[in-house]
Amino acid sequence: MFRQARWNEPLLKELSEEESEIETFKLRGFPENMMRDKLNIPNLPEPRVVRHFIRLSQMNFGVDLGTYPLGSCTMKYNPKVCERIVLNQKLRMVHPLQPQETCQGILQILYELSSYLVEITGTSRASLVPAAGAHGEFAGALMIRAAIKERGETKTRNEMIIPDSAHGTNPASAAMAGFKVVKLPSNKDGLVDVEALKGVVGKNTAGIMLTVPNTLGLFEKNIVEIVKIVKEVGGYTYYDGANLNALLGKVRPGDMGFDIVHLNLHKTFATPHGGGGPGAGPVCASKGMEEYLPVPLIEYDGSRYFLEYDRPKSIGLVRGFYGNISVLVKAYAYIRMLGAEGLRKASERAVLNSNYLFSLLDKRFYETPYGANLPKKHEFVVSVGKVLREKDVTARDIAKALLDYGVHAPTTYFPLIVQEALMIEPTETEDFEEVEEYARILNEIAYRAYENPEWVKEAPYNTSVGRVDEAKASHPRTMCLSWRNLEKV
Repeated sequence: MFRQARWNEPLLKELSEEESEIETFKLRGFPENMMRDKLNIPNLPEPRVVRHFIRLSQMNFGVDLGTYPLGSCTMKYNPKVCERIVLNQKLRMVHPLQPQETCQGILQILYELSSYLVEITGTSRASLVPAAGAHGEFAGALMIRAAIKERGETKTRNEMIIPDSAHGTNPASAAMAGFKVVKLPSNKDGLVDVEALKGVVGKNTAGIMLTVPNTLGLFEKNIVEIVKIVKEVGGYTYYDGANLNALLGKVRPGDMGFDIVHLNLHKTFATPHGGGGPGAGPVCASKGMEEYLPVPLIEYDGSRYFLEYDRPKSIGLVRGFYGNISVLVKAYAYIRMLGAEGLRKASERAVLNSNYLFSLLDKRFYETPYGANLPKKHEFVVSVGKVLREKDVTARDIAKALLDYGVHAPTTYFPLIVQEALMIEPTETEDFEEVEEYARILNEIAYRAYENPEWVKEAPYNTSVGRVDEAKASHPRTMCLSWRNLEKV
């Protein structure tokens, strides 16, 4: 029987029996009424302070601790050599406003990275400026709008078609760019319904935004036909690269006919991410669309590298300077280390791990509403709707129970077309033993849900903080979110 354990790590102030008064120094020009003469801080020896923060750090979970199978997020283990490279003083001290002749090294790295991404995606040019995936989506949608404006069709071509299995931010990006979103239903296999597509395209079609493989982890087998249908009515095709981890070295979006491609470098090319950053979302474009790419592009005239801003048809600046450099450099190093063959093998292993984990799950509990008999790519989606109906145990309950086993939960309740969804992506960096252990834990929790559903519904028990009221947690004005108060919620 699990005992409910709470560490109750005291605050430093509570650990200290007395406080020390520290006199503050005066800041020249700082408002006097905002200055404090003295600070009262806990009086503790260094070992107690260090152990306090180490204990707090042990409450966290990350990819360096274990499997982190957030579907669509691609939370793979990240090579430490990439982290060491970006700590190089020559990279860290480069300033974005210094003369370009003094930073030829970093410009060469970025120029070469651009060429690698163009080759990987089968496109013509790339801009490294966008800050992350959704930012890349928005930039791509703005490029489509700019192309339509040049054609003089702004008033008519105002619809962006987006499948219901697309990446979650696609509709928001299209709407922010001024388009009306037209939702496209999936067929019984979880793929784009081609006949439905034929019924919605027309003179108002600006384009289509596709995630391939889609968020169900399925490759769109009719992709060539889909692209053709949209282009025949004058629309543009946009590829969301969030799931490119499944296709590296196998298929190139440009070869499928896509006009614009964005990439999540922090996913596919390994940068620790989550909680809002850091990220990088370069946009690649085909020959006919490259003139609309956000500036600056990095050019080379045979003797020097430079930033090119003079591009009259560009959508302009979408952020300050020229990209999230640390993430870009890590991606450059990752690509150079693995090479073409290494990237292809990483993709193969990601797909293998996904299919292996799926095969180990007990299908009596973990149902597959879409594409049950289709091969999975880098991720898959199962439903625990049956467990909910029979035992009133939800996907959220199962996700919470996973925490007691020392592993991270997958993405839950997405995509929205799957009831009680678990979206699982083991990534290529997990070995088979880790995959097998994760499957064993998921199956054991399902068995427990039938034997003792209340146990699962009240989990977790062995984490530093038990289950919180997530509705209240989303309204910080109504409660204090300090960790000491969580156990009172």
